Amino acid sequence: MSSGADKIVSSILSEAQVKADKIIQEAESQIKSLEEIGSKNADLEKKRIMDDANKQSIMRHQQIISEAKMNARRLELETREEVIEESFTKATDELKQIASSSNKQYIDSLLKIIKEAAIEIDGGDIIIHSKSEDKAKIENITNDIATEVKTKTGKDTTFQFGDSIQTIGGVVLKTKNGEIEINNTIEARLLRYKKVLRFEVSKILFS
Repeated sequence: MSSGADKIVSSILSEAQVKADKIIQEAESQIKSLEEIGSKNADLEKKRIMDDANKQSIMRHQQIISEAKMNARRLELETREEVIEESFTKATDELKQIASSSNKQYIDSLLKIIKEAAIEIDGGDIIIHSKSEDKAKIENITNDIATEVKTKTGKDTTFQFGDSIQTIGGVVLKTKNGEIEINNTIEARLLRYKKVLRFEVSKILFS
């Protein structure tokens, strides 16, 4: 090959090399740029995933705490209710024992609730229903109560005993014509005052 031809070939090869190097540089630059974008996107995606995970973790933590508090509160209320009911059960058992004896305090209480109910009825002819054991305890002393009721109501008052009833203690009073009835048995009074008593018991036990 002549010297001139060599120069031309050399020039072409040199130019081709420059172009090739330029293409390679541009390609490498693009690759680097893509890698940087990819890395940046990957970091952003990683951050997003971590943020989501943290949010879910916080939400789950709060949910667990909330559920735990609710369960603890429910358990506390159930326990309080059990203790209160147990208190009422024990009180009822004690009242049964007192009412089955000739305890003076119980007899005085019987006379008192008969008097209160008779005054509420506004006197007159009144029938007393009690358990048979209580009838024997108070039958001979109701006349004194009748006098007190008359003093309060201004009406002549008489008591007579009706059929015996099944009860822990206390009495049911009715007018002779049956139009008015007042249930002052221990069970009925406990039921009537249970809401108030529950509050008082709760204060005593848990304050």
